[in-house]
Amino acid sequence: MFSQECSSAGFPSSSGENDQEVYECPLCHLVCTDYPVLQEHVELHLQESSFVEGRNLHDLELAQHIQNEEVAQRREAARQEREDFQKLQRQYGLDGSGGYKQQSLRNMEKEVAQGRMVPAEYHKRKAEMMESLAFGIDDGKTQTSGIIEALSIYYQNEYKDIKRVWLSVGVDHFHCSLGDKGWGCGYRNFQIILSSLQKNSIYQDCLKDLESIPCISKIQSLIENSWKEGFDPQGASHFNGRLHGTKAWIGACEIYSLLTSLRLKCQIIDFHQATGPSGTHPRLLEWVLSYYSSDKKNGPKVLRTSKPPIYLQHQGCPSEEMQKIKGKDICINLKLLRRCVGGLKHKQYQVVAIDDVLSAEEKIARQQASQLFTAQRIP
Repeated sequence: MFSQECSSAGFPSSSGENDQEVYECPLCHLVCTDYPVLQEHVELHLQESSFVEGRNLHDLELAQHIQNEEVAQRREAARQEREDFQKLQRQYGLDGSGGYKQQSLRNMEKEVAQGRMVPAEYHKRKAEMMESLAFGIDDGKTQTSGIIEALSIYYQNEYKDIKRVWLSVGVDHFHCSLGDKGWGCGYRNFQIILSSLQKNSIYQDCLKDLESIPCISKIQSLIENSWKEGFDPQGASHFNGRLHGTKAWIGACEIYSLLTSLRLKCQIIDFHQATGPSGTHPRLLEWVLSYYSSDKKNGPKVLRTSKPPIYLQHQGCPSEEMQKIKGKDICINLKLLRRCVGGLKHKQYQVVAIDDVLSAEEKIARQQASQLFTAQRIP
């Protein structure tokens, strides 16, 4: 229609009698010879403009909506990250809520409030705790002795279906208390190992400053000292160099650093993945058997080896349950101690085993190796 009624001239012209009146589009300068055509043409311009403006407005609203959603998602992600970080801090005892002393007092106050402890007992136990912390010595309230002796007698006289039993040297068991329930297992395991080492004359020189079992706060300070000596800089950085006064969980690396700083030759064995069906770890049990049976291949049915216990964290049992091991029902309660292949189904395990004593030169070499290993891992 437009090709018949409009020309492409940019401006109107007048050249004589036969000249027609022409009309120019004010928007695109198209020249038309018919005013209704021009009017229709201009209306099309206006409709197109309105459509474009509407589309632009819709695009702008859509872009703003997308931007608002992205901002909201970033804020939610940041909030979730903060919550997850705070949850981890609480889980690993790094939330600034105090350590053994503060948890002990809070839990004893709850016991009093709920009628399970009389005020006089509260003040008595508080005084004993403060004394224990002041001297850095464990109060022994969760300690159970004579476990190895009871097992030796039982397997020798009662359990007829067992061909061979290897036991560590004598050891005392320590269990978590009101002050470290939920996070103290690593420290308690160190106390168990130390109680065994103190019974062996080979380690007396290394442990001359630890004649008594240290309390948890003292163990935390000892680990901090091992970091200051240069052991495990990466682990020290993870805890910001501070354990004392926190409820921080510890594991094999912290125990290795502490033992090595005391000139005890030890090693970490990492079972980083399952080696059996259903996520089990038969190689772990094979290693434990090899560790203890290497002392003597032949001998009596029950052999109390010269090996100290190994450090392997798992769910423990309370002291009142350990006391049952030494009672008449030892057979029933052995399940508290025994672990079969089917009972080891965590993704990975780490074992700390003590082999001997380090010379001063060997200790320095391990310090340097620890620092070098950390330096190589820093990009």
